[in-house]
Amino acid sequence: MIARFWHGRVPTEKADRYVDYVTTTGLADYQHTKGNRGAYILRRAEGEITHIMTFSFWDSIDAIKGFAGEEYERARYYSEDKEFLLEFEPLVTHYDVVAASNVDTSSL
Repeated sequence: MIARFWHGRVPTEKADRYVDYVTTTGLADYQHTKGNRGAYILRRAEGEITHIMTFSFWDSIDAIKGFAGEEYERARYYSEDKEFLLEFEPLVTHYDVVAASNVDTSSL
């Protein structure tokens, strides 16, 4: 399994709306891509700036290409991202998942 990490920064006053937007775009697209095993959105507020991270899990690089295209190491952005993001980081990071434990998401 491969984990794909993306990071972005938004003004804190837009963070809730951006999380909603990413849920209906990126997470929805992950879900509809063969080989996706799930994803999380994380956020951390630092004053006027909030960091948003997506962690998605995939069966293979080929599965990631089904979502991101042949240049799978490049970040994939959506049309309205420009209304939220302070910059566009060009690359994402991938890691091989070598161990895991159960995560209880019932409190989300």
